Amino acid sequence: MDTAKTPPDAASLEKAISRTYIADSRTALAAWLALQLGRPLLLEGPAGVGKTDLARALAETLERPLIRLQCYEGLDEGKALYEWDYAKQMLYTQLLRDTIASQTQGASSVADAAARLQGAESEFFSKRFLIARPLLAALQSDVPVVLLIDEVDRADPEFEAFLLEILAEQQVTIPELGTIRSVHTPLVLLTTNATRDMTDALRRRCLHTFLDYPPPSRELAILELRVPGIARELAEALVRFVADVRKLDLRKLPSISETIDWARALLLLGASGLDRTLVTETLGVLVKHEEDRLKVTNAANKLLGS
Repeated sequence: MDTAKTPPDAASLEKAISRTYIADSRTALAAWLALQLGRPLLLEGPAGVGKTDLARALAETLERPLIRLQCYEGLDEGKALYEWDYAKQMLYTQLLRDTIASQTQGASSVADAAARLQGAESEFFSKRFLIARPLLAALQSDVPVVLLIDEVDRADPEFEAFLLEILAEQQVTIPELGTIRSVHTPLVLLTTNATRDMTDALRRRCLHTFLDYPPPSRELAILELRVPGIARELAEALVRFVADVRKLDLRKLPSISETIDWARALLLLGASGLDRTLVTETLGVLVKHEEDRLKVTNAANKLLGS
């Protein structure tokens, strides 16, 4: 842990990241404890509530590189941990063929030739030919990093099991090289939108916090931070409207990121307040399904208090 860049307490961390991210005290405490204990932090909650952005803000605040692994169905260790540079191995084989030929000259059999080259094959499976993917890059980094394993619930359960050694011991085992331990303990953040439940084995290795849609007061602070120049009156009206929209039975509730996009769109249009025409014409920024747009449109007058 880079203690020089680690705030002395959770309140100091909350204040430090507030330049780019508005966290509640519970989230700031969870992040600070993850730093102090060297434990991964599992961030759970709906899409678009700031889980990924928290990792970015922490990396910026702690002055650490951010290494991101985006998870998806079918992700395997070749894309997440390492793979061998087969093209480079073949090139070296061609370049060294005369050396190999001289070493095997006069061999009476294939077994004899292989015996003469014993140990040489290991050179082709050394770090010289290793391509480090995000997980290995985080462990081998010469400086502490923030490692974001994003949307881990989208990966297969088998990949989740593969992560356990890294999460528990900050190390990985590569058959040809043995165990590789972290140079510095990374701050590991895993995010999940709860499209499937995480196993108890993974949860046991992590600290946990749940990020939900923020209360209006915090969403207002987020808007004023992320949308410079927005009028207070417009921001307050927008936040009230979005909060009421989230009470509707929608297929997808508006996220914080969509609230920010809508605020920016309204600012570009020169809006000073909300009215039915403006709302209905710009709803495509806020809601992303036609059935949701129709529901919000039908409820617009009530939501606007008119």
